[in-house]
Amino acid sequence: MTQAGYKQFCPVAMAAEVLCTRWTMVLMRELVAGTTRFNDLRRGVPKMSPALLSTRLKELEIAGVVERIPLKAEKGVFEYRLTDAGKDIRPVVEAIGLWGQKWVESSLSLKNLDPSLLMWDMRRNLDPSPLPSIRTVVQFLYSDLPAPKNQWWLVIEPGGEVDLCWSDPGFDINLYVTTDLRTMTAIWMGLGTIESEADKIELLGERTIAQSMQVWLGLSPFAKQKKLVG
Repeated sequence: MTQAGYKQFCPVAMAAEVLCTRWTMVLMRELVAGTTRFNDLRRGVPKMSPALLSTRLKELEIAGVVERIPLKAEKGVFEYRLTDAGKDIRPVVEAIGLWGQKWVESSLSLKNLDPSLLMWDMRRNLDPSPLPSIRTVVQFLYSDLPAPKNQWWLVIEPGGEVDLCWSDPGFDINLYVTTDLRTMTAIWMGLGTIESEADKIELLGERTIAQSMQVWLGLSPFAKQKKLVG
C-alpha cells in the first residue's frame, strides 16, 4: 500500500489501511454493486481520475480484495471481480450507506449534485417490470444545467437491459422528464416522491409510463432508510 499506515495491530486500523484511502470506499461501492469493467467503474466514480482509479484497483488487487481477470472473448480487456475477501465487505459498504442516509443532513447530501453519477445509478437500479414489453426510451432534461450535461437518455430493451446515453440514440421517445437536478436527486434518494415534487417535475409522453415512474425508477438502495435529520 502507498500510505504510511497507522502502525497498530488493531484489526480496525489494519482494515482502514486497505479501505480508507481516498476514493477506495466509493470504488468498493461500485464493485459491490456488480460493476466489473474499468470504463464502467469510471462512470460510477466520474470525478476520480483514471490514474488514481488504476492505482486503487492495483492496491485492492494486492490486498486480495479484487482479482483482475482477462476476458477470453475480448483481447486486452479485463474485469475486476471481488474475491471472497472483497465480497465480505458488502455489509460494510451497505452499513456505511445506510448510516449516511440516516444521519447526514439532507442539505449536505444535496449540495453534492452530480448528473453523471445520478443517471448511472438510475440506470443500474431501474426496475423494468412495470414498463411495456417493447423498447422504452426516457429522455431526461435538467433545466438548470448547461448543454451538453442537461440531456440524458435511458433505453430499456424488452429483455430488461438498460443503456444510458449521453447523446440522442435516435429512437422514438416514450417519456420526456423535465426537472432540475436537485429535485431528481432528492426523489432518487427517497427524500421526496414523483407525487410530492409534482410542481417541480414535468412528465410528457405515454401516460402509463409516467404514472408508473415512481416504481420503475427503482430508487437508491439506501432510500429505504428513513432520514432522522433534516
